[in-house]
Parts: sequence; C-alpha cells; structure tokens
Amino acid sequence: MSKVLLAGESWFTYSVHQKGFDAFYASEYVEGAADFIAALQQAGHEVTYIPSHQIHSHFPSDAESLRAVADVVVISDVGANTFQLAPETFGHSIPSPDKAEVVREFVAAGGGVLMVGGYLTFSGVDAKARWGRTSLAQALPVRILDIDDRVELPAGAHPSVTGPHPIVDGLEQEWPMLLGLNELIARDDAQTLAVCAGHPLVVVGRYEEGRGAAFASDIAPHWAPPGFTQWPGYPVLFDRLVRWVAGEL
Repeated sequence: MSKVLLAGESWFTYSVHQKGFDAFYASEYVEGAADFIAALQQAGHEVTYIPSHQIHSHFPSDAESLRAVADVVVISDVGANTFQLAPETFGHSIPSPDKAEVVREFVAAGGGVLMVGGYLTFSGVDAKARWGRTSLAQALPVRILDIDDRVELPAGAHPSVTGPHPIVDGLEQEWPMLLGLNELIARDDAQTLAVCAGHPLVVVGRYEEGRGAAFASDIAPHWAPPGFTQWPGYPVLFDRLVRWVAGEL
C-alpha cells in the first residue's frame, strides 16, 4: 500500500453574533478530512496529514525529501498561495522553495498527485486558489479555468460512470448526489472516468514518469453530503484513486 501525504482540508472560522444592541465573537478550528483519512487507513495506506496552516513549516521543501515520506500527495481545498508564499518570503522578501514546483518535480520523477475540489482548489471561489498559475498544473490531467470555477448544485446531482477502468469497475453506474464541483477541462491525453451535471468529475492521466488525478468535488461537506461520504463506494473509490496514481493499480 501507499504512503499518502494529505495537505489542506482545514480552516479557522471567526464569527460575529449580533443580538440586538450587543454583539460577541466566536472562533473555531475545523479539520474536514476525517472520513477520507479513515477510508485510506482502513484500506491499509499510511496517511500523514498536514493542515493548511502548517504547510509552510511541515511540507517538504524539495522533491527528494517529499519522495522519502510519500508515494502520493493529495491536495484538498487549499490554495496555491499557501504553497508558494512562505512567511519569510511574503513578510521579509527572503527567497524560499516553491512547494507547488516541488510537487511537480515529485510527480515528474515517478510520484503521484491527486487534487481534490473545493472552494480553494483548482481555480476556486473568486479564482483565489489560482492553481492554474503554478507549474503543478502541468502534472494534472485537467486544464484549470482562470475564472471562478465553482459549479454550485444546491438541488444535488448524481455522478455517473462514463466507461470501464480499474478505478471505477464494480462501482454503481450512478453515485450518491453531490452539491457542487469545480469546472475542469480534461486534457486530450487524459481519461474521464465519471461526470456530474455534465462536467468531468474523476479524471486521470500520466505526467512524465508519474501520474496525476483530479476529483472535481469535495471529499467532505459541504459539496460532499453525508450520503456521499457514507456511501460504501466512497472508500473503494479513493483507495483505488490513490493506488492508481501510486502506480499500484
């Protein structure tokens, strides 16, 4: 089985509660990857999790160091700025490694990458995720739009399998509904394995010596409601995606 490095899928929330004349403030820290991590661990994968706010300090700074700890990198709901703007660079103009380029080099040398959708992956809300402006975009099997790429599906839409592939073989033809995804364009040499609301949902492809995959929706709420994360096919799908990009399937 694979060593998986998951980066992202965490956030801080700061809220204002207004009650008549008075107001008070509350904050919380949330990690959204519990179901995903559990699914991979139960399948036998070794998962290392780096929350969004620790990427600048904990994510490896060169491809060789990354290869020592991971066969597959999963990037979920965290923008490219977090990989490219270290505090010393943004605050003090001191050069630092471009960790998006580190992942590209890792894939080019035989590693695997899976990018998962969300408000801050691919292009994202208000195009703030800006992954299409990084060199890592070359290693993904999709072209990323240069605009806000969210496709909101508040009434829900059921994904469907588009053809045979070891990743989706044996799964239902139609999957539990999703509530949104990022709009992506599959590259000519990539394979689209599932679609949702007419858009590519699962796309896989090769890049130099490695492999890349895109899952255009969430691995957790809100785009992935409980009906999807608790679906028996959920752990099967992501186990197979990880094994495929790792070259094990």
